[in-house]
Amino acid sequence: MPGSEARDCGNIKAMQITFKLYASLTEYLPLERRAGNQMTLEVAADATLAQIVEPFKLPPKLVHLVLINGHFVPPAERATRTLAEGDVLAIWPPIAGG
Repeated sequence: MPGSEARDCGNIKAMQITFKLYASLTEYLPLERRAGNQMTLEVAADATLAQIVEPFKLPPKLVHLVLINGHFVPPAERATRTLAEGDVLAIWPPIAGG
């Protein structure tokens, strides 16, 4: 797939992903990104989902639904699951309705 390879930035291969936070989690995005609830991130090609999310300091109890390209990532896989160039990582908090 053209453009799907990680870039070599010095000795560290990097890639771009789209990071989306929904509902109350948008507060953890930089102020200028909150209205659109997403941002592009450049991350290490071997970064795990947990490593990508860690700098945003999301409370673990609020990381409820995690999707990569629309596919659910179970909690047991989040510490080891890696992403690929162009992936979309989306996270929702628990939602209550009535």
